This record gives sequence, structure tokens and C-alpha cells, in this order.
Amino acid sequence: MVRRAAFQINGIEVAPGQTASVDLPVSVLPDHTPVNLRVIVVHGRTEGPTAFVSAAIHGDEVNGVEVARRLLGQKALRGLKGTLLVVPIVNTFGFLNRSRYLPDRRDLNRSFPGSEGGSLAARLAHLFLHDVVLRCDFGIDLHSAAVNRTNLPQTRVSPDDTGLMELARVFGAPVIIPSTERSGSLRAEARKRGVETLLYEAGEGLRVDDASVKIGVAGILKVLRHRGMLGVRGQTKAPAKTPAKPPTRSPRAPLLARRSLWERAPIGGILTTYRKDGDIVSEGDLLARVANPFGGEEAELRAGVDGLVIGHAVMPVVNEGDAVFHIAQIERPVTENVVLDEIAQHLSRDPLFDEDEII
Repeated sequence: MVRRAAFQINGIEVAPGQTASVDLPVSVLPDHTPVNLRVIVVHGRTEGPTAFVSAAIHGDEVNGVEVARRLLGQKALRGLKGTLLVVPIVNTFGFLNRSRYLPDRRDLNRSFPGSEGGSLAARLAHLFLHDVVLRCDFGIDLHSAAVNRTNLPQTRVSPDDTGLMELARVFGAPVIIPSTERSGSLRAEARKRGVETLLYEAGEGLRVDDASVKIGVAGILKVLRHRGMLGVRGQTKAPAKTPAKPPTRSPRAPLLARRSLWERAPIGGILTTYRKDGDIVSEGDLLARVANPFGGEEAELRAGVDGLVIGHAVMPVVNEGDAVFHIAQIERPVTENVVLDEIAQHLSRDPLFDEDEII
């Protein structure tokens, strides 16, 4: 049998069946402290697809960092087929500064494909794209909500991409949000170059939410298994003396959002919320109140549609017009029997957009 070739990256060879941490030089800080893009390479013993998992393209999105960390500790990866590249922190500069952006205030997720001789953001985007993403068949990019907001765990896919819709169904987050790609984003550039990229949004910036992390780790493992990179659970027979486990309930199918809207603060003041992510609301339900901090005036915020709360503000101080509750109108559960082409065609006529555009 022919031995599988080693995986080469930055002059380092990772042998089949081995895991290695490889640093790709990015830049140096003003005090000449080196800054690297650290890639954890899990190179399976047998052939298979190559995939990436990335987090903290926005430096304040630490929830994804924890997903990546726990993923690397999973015993299932010992039997990996193919190669997995895990980058727990893409934007080291933002991560160290607890900031979404790079030091020059550029958004890395609006800087792709980047260039070798451009701004700091352009150089980092170029390095990550060419040394990691374009070496893969597909990937999963981990995100959290914008500052002072939180998101119900959800996957985001392009409205007309039935292949990614299938991966989103397999991932199994509570909601699938079809959203139009933004120019300069990793998702848009990767798709243009033939690398399917599923985006997972969950939790709050600068916070780690345990439930969101568990859903993220489980979702990634399910996708890897679906793509043939991990063995199917249950292939190994249990010892004869082991009592059979009672059957577990099948996981609930993800819900597909048909459209979504933000309910906004009617006045500025102190926000008191009465709903949370995952709540089902009906048109007219009371979501929150905003009160004048000096007394007197209060204004109610009510749901404008029937739907599911998929995100909300967590900062109690709001300005008039601030986005407070993100409500998705649900199309239907997404199961294997759903005709994905029909869903994609429907959503192309009524697309959703990325959070930055909605806010």
C-alpha cells in the first residue's frame, strides 16, 4: 500500500496520522514582537477531503475560538480521513486588543482577496486565503454577533447555493439564514474560487456561551462525517456485556428563515427586555420597554410580525432607532425531503442580508 504524502505548509512537513502547529509570519508589532497566523494541521492517515475551520476573523468574536479549541480536543479526529486545517485566531491583532477590527480600523472580513503589498488587513487576508483557504475543498467560518448584541446559533448560506444549504442542514444549528454575500468577505471570495464556506453565527462578542459552543463543535463534526472525513457513529460494535442504551430522540430539524427584520428602539433611554433568543413571538407581543432615565416617558416595543427571535441587544442603554430585536419569519423545517432547489429559488426572490447591513 502506498504511504500517503506528508502535508507541506511553510516549509514544514506534517506526516500522515500526525497533528502539528505551524506559524505563518504575518507582521511585527511596533516593538518588533512577531505576529503569526497559527494553523493547527490534522493530517489523517488516509486520503480524503481537505477542510478548514476558522475563528476570530473579527477579533472580538471569542465564542468561535472556544469552538475551535474544543474541536481540536475531540477523540474523533484521531481517525480523520483527509486533512483538517484549524485556525482558532485569524485576526490576532483584534483578538489582543479585544476589537473587531485591525489596528488601522479595517474590517478583515471586507478585505479579501487582499494583496501581498497592501494594508495590514490586505496582507493578512492574502496570507490566510492563499496559504489556508484555497488549499481546501470546503470550510466552516465561526462568528458571533456584533458588539452589544447576541445571536441565536444559526448558519448562514448564499440564497442560491443548494450545496451549502445541504451542509447547513447537516450542521444542525437551530436556524438557517440565507444571506447575500458581502463584497470583500471571506465567504464571497472563497465561493468565487470554488471553496464552499459555511458561516456559523452564535453568541455575543467578547463572551463565551457554552450552549453555542457545544452546538458549534457538534455541527462541525457532523459536517466532517457527512463529507466522509470521519467514521460513521455506531460502526464499532459494543462489547456483549454492555447494556443497550435507550433510544434518544431525533434532533430537531433546523428552521429556515424566509425573511427577517429588526425591531428598533422607539426612543432613546434605558432598555428593559422581556424576550430572549429562541422565543417565538406573535405580532403585537411586547418585546421591551424604553424609559427616559429622568423619569416620566416610557415607550413600548412590540413585535411587528409573527416569528422567532434570532438576536437581540444586550446593552441596556439605547439610542432612538437602535436595533433591539432581530425576528425571523420561518419558512419551514429543513429536512432531507425538502427540495433545496425550490428553497434557493424562493430565497433568491426575497434575500436576507448580513447583520452589518441590517443594523
